[in-house]
Amino acid sequence: MPAAVYHQLPSLNGLKDSSAFFQLPPSSNVSTRRNARWRSPEAAVIPSFHLPMRSFEVKNRTFSEDIKALKLITAIKTPYLPDGRFDLEAYDSLVNMQIENGVEGVIVGGTTGEGQLMSWDEHIMLIGHTVNCFGGSIKVIGNTGSNSTREAIHASEQGFAVGMHGALHINPYYGKTSIEGMIAHFDSVLHMGPTIIYNVPSRTGQDIPPSVIFALAKNPNLAGIKECVGNDRVEQYTSKGIVVWSGNDDQCHDSRWDFDAVGVISVTSNLVPGLMRELMFSGKNPALNAKLMPLIEWLFKEPNPIGLNTALAQLGVARPVFRLPYVPLPLAKRVEFVNIVNEIGRQHFVGEKDVQVLDDDDFILVDRY
Repeated sequence: MPAAVYHQLPSLNGLKDSSAFFQLPPSSNVSTRRNARWRSPEAAVIPSFHLPMRSFEVKNRTFSEDIKALKLITAIKTPYLPDGRFDLEAYDSLVNMQIENGVEGVIVGGTTGEGQLMSWDEHIMLIGHTVNCFGGSIKVIGNTGSNSTREAIHASEQGFAVGMHGALHINPYYGKTSIEGMIAHFDSVLHMGPTIIYNVPSRTGQDIPPSVIFALAKNPNLAGIKECVGNDRVEQYTSKGIVVWSGNDDQCHDSRWDFDAVGVISVTSNLVPGLMRELMFSGKNPALNAKLMPLIEWLFKEPNPIGLNTALAQLGVARPVFRLPYVPLPLAKRVEFVNIVNEIGRQHFVGEKDVQVLDDDDFILVDRY
């Protein structure tokens, strides 16, 4: 700082009462402010064993082998406040329930989590929040896929920068592309870190054929495939040592135990994580699979996540708030869900409140978010 300016600063040495220089407002209570204890907001309250990422940890601290070992991954729901913003308190509670019931990983901002209705700012914030709060207890896989290669690259860079353990990538949808274009698209993001490729032709309008996966399989960052085509396709991959997660809850039991899938990326585990863990970890159990089938069929009568959003509202785990274009299931279906919960047993479902039918007027539909 130049001397001329330096000398303009007032000297405190000559002040007999320095408190006059730093005069506090008359209403200020120094003692109260000094002794007050700050409390963290409830939305971020987590048990102390959920360790956040540390600044000295490497960006990609998880290797593909760590992702390949996960048997139960939940495609986690994103709850909302009445104005359409994220309800992080409800979200944290839901993730905690997954951890407590033995779920090993979560997909953040996937189709179930309504990543398609998020801005990229919201998307990356939620990934970072999940890593910071729960990254020491569960693997966080961010859905950073896009039909634009440029967006997929940028989102994946940001996702790994905020600490996600792996990425989920879909093939370019709507506009679609050639086989060579698919390979080039995935090659553009695979180098960043552990990656699961997601094949769901019913949503993208284009199958990812095995030739694409075989061409990419040499990349050590390819953790595996979330496959929704069926168990014949699952076996095509597992017979060649490629890791597969079933993307269909109604097929996941047979995928796991008859076709050598490592596990499932599940919607149903949002609701009954303990039972889904038993289905994936405890050996063949056709009786349990049959017991869960009415719930699974109910969940997918309408496009996911309509059923799940309705169910979590009925269980009191999430507010009955929907971002359009999703709307709740009709009254008759909500009554059916109550009966399914009672048949399986309320104790197996997330949350502690009694399951309710809810009135149509209880639901809030948000069109600007």
